[in-house]
Amino acid sequence: MRLLRVAGAVAILLLPTQVPSVLDQVPPPPKPAPASPSRVLSGTIGRNATLAGLLGEAISPAGVQSLVETAKPLYDLARLSVGRPFSLSLTSNGMLMAFSYGIDELRTLHIRRQGDALRAEVVTRSYETRVETVRGEISSSLFGAVEDAGEEDQLAVDLAAIFEWDVDFNTELQKGDSFRVAVEKLTLDGQFARYGSIRSAELVRGERLLRAVRFETERGHAYFNPQGLPMRKEFLRSPLKFSRISSRFSRSRLHPVLNLRRAHLGVDYAAPEGTPVRAAADGRVTEAGWSGGFGRMVRIRHGRGMETLYGHLARIAVTAGQRVDQGTVIGTVGSTGLATGPHLDYRTIKNGSFVNPLTIQPPPADPIPASARAAFEATRDRELALLDSASPPPSQLASR
Repeated sequence: MRLLRVAGAVAILLLPTQVPSVLDQVPPPPKPAPASPSRVLSGTIGRNATLAGLLGEAISPAGVQSLVETAKPLYDLARLSVGRPFSLSLTSNGMLMAFSYGIDELRTLHIRRQGDALRAEVVTRSYETRVETVRGEISSSLFGAVEDAGEEDQLAVDLAAIFEWDVDFNTELQKGDSFRVAVEKLTLDGQFARYGSIRSAELVRGERLLRAVRFETERGHAYFNPQGLPMRKEFLRSPLKFSRISSRFSRSRLHPVLNLRRAHLGVDYAAPEGTPVRAAADGRVTEAGWSGGFGRMVRIRHGRGMETLYGHLARIAVTAGQRVDQGTVIGTVGSTGLATGPHLDYRTIKNGSFVNPLTIQPPPADPIPASARAAFEATRDRELALLDSASPPPSQLASR
């Protein structure tokens, strides 16, 4: 028996060392495949929603808290915005794999499981920007012309904001007037997202041609006409962006409530209740409250002996003594006091006497300084060339 054991040991020692052992021929056990989600919860944030309310049926309160703590260095998940998308992925045993939240159009918060830990990052995308030239002709309104050109309402709002010191868009546009605008269009994944800056713009109103160019100054960007004068004036043409005149300045008008003739020393703008009313110029509020037949009223004192008065407001957003900048919302259109319906009674006073708001001629503004003249002219020529790439409507070609 002992001889057999010795012979077996000798035989093993005589085997070639290059021959793999039986154990080496056994394949290693397969690595576990990464878990795949068995449940995905997604949607958009509703009003007054919380993370716990959105995810409480899918993960535990501790899981929600873990998401919040993981995200905290990058974003506070207590600040959820209505309408923004979210997504949650879980494994078959309920383990959280991933969470995403669209912070805004460009930024997305991603939280992913890596082993036993969660890791967070914010991925930021960029817009693709291209400049396009759009043209249109007025048939009924600026909004209608922009829509007919295949564009969105925001372009009409932005265009009107450039020319609002020279044109009252409530009353002065006529059928056959036209516009051209070179505007930046921002896209994401090949889809239009929003408008960027208007680089240059043109408005033809009857025989009058208005042009504006965007130019960067030491105080930021502003719009100037081709001669280098700022488009911004001391007074807005109208304290409402879009409305219609229902009653003009008159020394004798039949009052719709009192049914007797009396002077109407202002302009009535008919607009829906709640329409924002803007300060026509920089100044200080001298009155803000109830004023008899004017109802809720705001009065502002400006420079050069000018005052403005805004009557029949539904709501007042300023207080007496407050400084306001041109364009500041001072209240909203209403029908308080002696009014038959919602409208703004807008009045202007010069050196103590009422004057027609529609005839105010603001003093000339300071031009581009000489030190920036060469840079402005180079910008002007480049940006106006963009407008010329789109020919004006046929009716305007005939009139030039």
